[in-house]
This record gives sequence, structure tokens and C-alpha cells, in this order.
Amino acid sequence: MLELAFPWALAALPLPLLAWRLLPPYRRRSSALRVPFFDDIVRAAGAQARAGAVILRRRRLQMISAALSWCLLVLGLARPEWVGEPIVRTEAARDVMLAVDLSGSMDTADFPGEDGRDVRRMDAVRRVVDRFVAARDSDRIGLIVFGNRAYMQLPFTRDLATARSLVALMDVGMAGPQTAIGDAIGLAIHAFASSELSERLLILLTDGSDTASRMTPLNAAGIAAMRGIEIYTIGIGDPAGPGEDRVDFDTLREIAARTGGQFFDAAGEAGLEQVYRRIDVIAVADVRTRSWRPRDSLVHWPAGAAVVLTLLTYAVLLLSARRREEGA
Repeated sequence: MLELAFPWALAALPLPLLAWRLLPPYRRRSSALRVPFFDDIVRAAGAQARAGAVILRRRRLQMISAALSWCLLVLGLARPEWVGEPIVRTEAARDVMLAVDLSGSMDTADFPGEDGRDVRRMDAVRRVVDRFVAARDSDRIGLIVFGNRAYMQLPFTRDLATARSLVALMDVGMAGPQTAIGDAIGLAIHAFASSELSERLLILLTDGSDTASRMTPLNAAGIAAMRGIEIYTIGIGDPAGPGEDRVDFDTLREIAARTGGQFFDAAGEAGLEQVYRRIDVIAVADVRTRSWRPRDSLVHWPAGAAVVLTLLTYAVLLLSARRREEGA
């Protein structure tokens, strides 16, 4: 679609006509030769001597060319632009950090898979997390893994392909055999410090109780609440299991409650998939979109046409004058 960026510039179109009507003609004095027998010449010609002036007459081609050139130049001043179809861009509506437990207990093959057979907890979590990351069209995603300590595997990004490739590389024991839930929350708080978005979401998945943190999970959750971070906790495994294999549902439930999030008990891979879907429904994202139209300037076309028209007119007039001289 063709548009003019400065349509008010078209008001300059009648300026030459107004100048021709209102301004006095240009006058220039020129030297003349006086002859002593001027009166005799006038009487012989039967004319009457009086003051006069020579008015140069312009050819029709000059007038038409000047008018068209002026119109083209004014059109160039109005800045014609070709406006393309709208381009809509969806921006990050929220920052989502995934904190995944990679402790030794994640190697236990007691998690019901999609086909009903027991699979490794890590394998089921990896598949579900991958599908969750792939659906983050309007979010920035981050990834933390934790065991003996918490490690930032991926800061917030819109590069979902990289995030999914890192999820595929996660495996049991990468961060140590123990479970540092409090440190994982603390590292997430640090990551959210640079976020400019108001929607901040931490999804914490673990199958054990905190055994290695320098900061208790509940204290870390209190700090997260003050920073406006919602924590959704997911517990997998057996809450009545022995030792470090026992998942602490009570602590996970309290972490979520302190930050305004929710706690979920994922009993199987299908249940874990439903948990992530419920989180999407509960934590509704305020999707932000920006739209704009690409604009290509066309100023060079009328400006170039005016220059070409002026040069052609000058060439035609010059050739015509030479032919008249040769004919004379």
C-alpha cells in the first residue's frame, strides 16, 4: 500500500502559480547603443518612440516540463512510502525457570511411563520437560540442575532449540548424588534479579528431601516471595521411602504456599504431563505482542524522474536551438 509520510508537503504545489500571479516580473537593465539619427529611423519606420521592455517567451515544452518537475519534487518532499503487510511479534510474557533434581535417586526405575510400564524417573522427566519447553512460544525459559549443588545450565532465553538440546543432555549424577533444594531456589532468585518482567515463575521438580543446601528451602522460599517469584513444586517418588529416597512433600507444599504457587504430586509420566498443563492454566501469561508495518522509501523515484525530465527538456531545447541556427 502506498502512503505519504508528510502529506502536508503537497500544499506547496500551487506556490509557482501564486508567485506568477502575485509577484512582479523579474526586471534587468541592459546596455544599449545610442545613435544620433534615432529620430530619423523612427520617423522612417512610422513608429512612435517610447520606453519598453523585452519579454522572453517560454516555449510550451518548457512550461510543461517545469510544471511536471515541480510536481515530482513536491511529491518527493511528501516522502512516498510502500507500506507492507503487518508483522506481529510475540514477546516474552514471563520468565520461567525450571529447576530439575539430578540426584542419584532419579535413577530409580519405578515411575509409571506412558505405556504403563515402570521407567527411570529421569527418562520420564526428560520427556515431559522437553515437551513443556517446546511449547514456550511467548516465554523466556531458563534451566537449573541441582544435586550436591545447584548449577545454572541455561540463563533466560527465547532460544528453545538450545533449551531442548540441554534438556536432552541432562542425566542422573551430573550435579552430584545429594539434593540441594534450597540452593536451587537461591540460584533461581539470583537469575530473576536481572529480569524486567513482572511474571516470574519457578518450577521445582524433585524426588527427595533437602540434604545438601547451605540455605534451608523455606528461608529461600521466603526470599523468593519478597522478590515476587512464584514457585510451583512437583514431587515424584515415595514420601514414605527410606533415608534420602524419601521425598519431603510437606516441605515442597510449604515452599509453594509461601510464594503463592502450588504443590503437585506427580504419580506417573502421564500425571507429570498433566501437572505442567495445569501450571500453564493456573499461571496465565500476559502475552505481549508488537506489530508494525515495514516501510520502504520511494523518494528516489519522483526525485530521479524530475532530474531526468529536466535533463531531457534541456537536451531537446538545445538541439532545437542548434537546428534553428543551422537553418538560418
